Amino acid sequence: MRAVVTRVTSASVEIDGQITAKIEKGFLVLLGVHRDDTEDDAKKLADKICGLRVFEDDGGKMNLNLAAVNGSILCVSQFTLFADTKSRRPGFTDAARPEKAIPLYELFMSQCRDRGFDVSHGQFGADMKVSSVNDGPVTVIFDTRS
Repeated sequence: MRAVVTRVTSASVEIDGQITAKIEKGFLVLLGVHRDDTEDDAKKLADKICGLRVFEDDGGKMNLNLAAVNGSILCVSQFTLFADTKSRRPGFTDAARPEKAIPLYELFMSQCRDRGFDVSHGQFGADMKVSSVNDGPVTVIFDTRS
């Protein structure tokens, strides 16, 4: 699995002109599922992201995790994170098909909820307009393959 995690002061998803998900302080997670990913990848990634310490403490150092700042997660499926960019027109054969990707996407979110976090999400496969106010900006990339 691959995730681009951005620390945000707010983020939202709009589908067909309606805001369908919204968070305040927390993480916007763009999540891609690889065709070879497993449940272990979803669990490992949830553990890493939920424990990520990128929020500032009183001394201005990035020492606090999502729980310490009472943050939320907005998760958006993003198969394009597995784009093959060898040519000008990307291919997506490394991205998992929906029948595999959806259960792993949902498992990732479930694992985050099990850790006590409020998790909002986009709609898998929908044409979404994602808005965010990046904080810092702080953006971290995770890949369970590396």
